[in-house]
Amino acid sequence: MDKRGLEIDEVLDILKEARKKDLKYEDGRILGSMCTVPHPVSLEVYRLFYETNMGDAALFKGTKELEKESIRMLGALLGNENACGFIVTGGTEANLTALWAAKSIKKSIKEDIKKKSQVIVPQSAHFSFEKAADILGLEIVRARLNSDMTVDVRDIEKKVCKDTLALVGVAGSTEYGTIDDITAISDIALENDLYLHVDAAFGGFVIPFLEDVGYRSRPFDFSIKGVNSITIDPHKMGMAPIPSGGILFRDRSLIEYMKTSSPYLTEKTQYTLSGTRSGAAVASTYAVLKLLGREGYIENLKRCMELTDYLYHEIKGLGFDTINPTMNILVFSHKDHKDVLERLTEKGWIVSSTRRGEIRLVIMPHVTKDRADELLRDLETISWH
Repeated sequence: MDKRGLEIDEVLDILKEARKKDLKYEDGRILGSMCTVPHPVSLEVYRLFYETNMGDAALFKGTKELEKESIRMLGALLGNENACGFIVTGGTEANLTALWAAKSIKKSIKEDIKKKSQVIVPQSAHFSFEKAADILGLEIVRARLNSDMTVDVRDIEKKVCKDTLALVGVAGSTEYGTIDDITAISDIALENDLYLHVDAAFGGFVIPFLEDVGYRSRPFDFSIKGVNSITIDPHKMGMAPIPSGGILFRDRSLIEYMKTSSPYLTEKTQYTLSGTRSGAAVASTYAVLKLLGREGYIENLKRCMELTDYLYHEIKGLGFDTINPTMNILVFSHKDHKDVLERLTEKGWIVSSTRRGEIRLVIMPHVTKDRADELLRDLETISWH
């Protein structure tokens, strides 16, 4: 730290130079990220709520009311207007919170909790479950996938044993955007009295609107009896700013097992992993949900899916092996994946790959038709190389 502070203009100049080094979603060349340009209202909301802290919500009663209403709206979107939950930093914290709840519930009824109680997740599950297991002292058991990259429910059933603590289903997998058969997983959970968490970090703002834009969907939310909790991220297709994650529980009884005393704060109890939580993220989530409404999200997804469908057919026409997309995630392969990825990177495209090495594109709202055509021209050059 400097002995004497700089002038404000000097600090801002340093920050501007740093920002120039960052990639920007609005350039339209980031094709591997599940985040996008937040709704512009977020800038104004952050100015209004930048000092609010949900870690001591009794000081910020108005912001707490906005969180409750945001959770109500998200719950309604996910089939349960009476759901309970919180706006957190993102899918990783939400998934960790869900497994924390599962373990806390089992502890509360004085069942034996082994050091390595098991959580069965699909092979497609996000890496955050590995983090959660390490932190909570759990063991991750991965169930194999079907040829369509959804989890093999029969394999889950085979892997359930006396040490199983919870099951996880994925609704909008990170790599392929596929939706597991949550109904069938729920049946297994109910039959074996197991906690069921659904990771819909990405799919939560996509799947509810798929049929509205002419695509197939499948049940994944609280309308399925065995689902205890759901991860949904407003800062992905929800258009809220980072960090804005969501963890929702079927009812309030599930969060009571995570209650922590905070006697020196005005708010005497906490239920989240993070103590300090941004009230600005809460207010921004509320604002975007209110501004867009269901019609706004449908229109947003319609544009993304139309562009995804366009790219699917065009890339397939170039001779690439292309997987028919479930949502706005497009995966295709080439005889030399690494060469294609390197060449796309050289041309300034930010794409990603699956664990199998396939090329993966996420067609978010910041991706335009012009950028899509530019990508196709570059892919055509590569395919004929």
